[in-house]
Amino acid sequence: MTSDAPSLRVEQLRVAYDDRVVIDGLDLDIPPGRITAIVGANACGKSTLLRTLARLITPRAGTVHLDGRSIHDLPTRQVAQRLGILPQSPVTPEGMTVADLVSRGRAPHQTWWRQWSTSDEEAVRDALLATTMIDLAERPVDQLSGGQRQRAWIAMAVAQGTPVLLLDEPTTYLDLAHQIDVLDLVVDLNRLEGRTVVMVLHDLPQACRYADHVIAMKAGKIVASGRPSEVITEELVELVFGVRCQVAPDPVSGTPMVIPIGRHHPGPA
Repeated sequence: MTSDAPSLRVEQLRVAYDDRVVIDGLDLDIPPGRITAIVGANACGKSTLLRTLARLITPRAGTVHLDGRSIHDLPTRQVAQRLGILPQSPVTPEGMTVADLVSRGRAPHQTWWRQWSTSDEEAVRDALLATTMIDLAERPVDQLSGGQRQRAWIAMAVAQGTPVLLLDEPTTYLDLAHQIDVLDLVVDLNRLEGRTVVMVLHDLPQACRYADHVIAMKAGKIVASGRPSEVITEELVELVFGVRCQVAPDPVSGTPMVIPIGRHHPGPA
């Protein structure tokens, strides 16, 4: 963990859409310098929580603290220099190249007296190299495969240079090979650069393999958090997802592997 890893903490968070309360009374500490996966059934509040951490949603009550200060009291530029987010299904302007997209990550570091510099150029190049997108730098983003597009957007977040990365379902719509590719990249960014990563994931075995810390949510509340081996149990999966299962050690990683039990495959008698 890097010594300057920022702290991200939530106190008594309450978030609502019109009259529908999605999160109410939530407290949370994100482990700095680690990878955290938020899991739970659809509409449990996972993405809402992530968007609130990113200051994209203003809570009705409670506070998100970044480095001990309310994130809503901090200047936008300062937040953008500390925290980056990759939303679900981001949209790229038509014809924009990978290099142009990645260079947008440097916007928080630009001012009227500090324009594009050598350090910005280096940050973009380093981000393209880290995501193995350097050979596609001049390719229009809308001509890339789904996995390549996702890597391009992650490269933009890397170029932003934030010590915290928030990723909302980064593997959605990707085939298995690209899912693993993206998750391996996330681990590289954490281990090589010490970035704190918080990501929403649907795949429980992948969350257990790739995250140091797991947060399980149900109906806008946290029902369990901790190491994957402590959180992902047969009882927890049935409580959160309403699915009976067996949990066994993953033969590759040793982390929990969830084996669902359906009506047509009830398991051994």
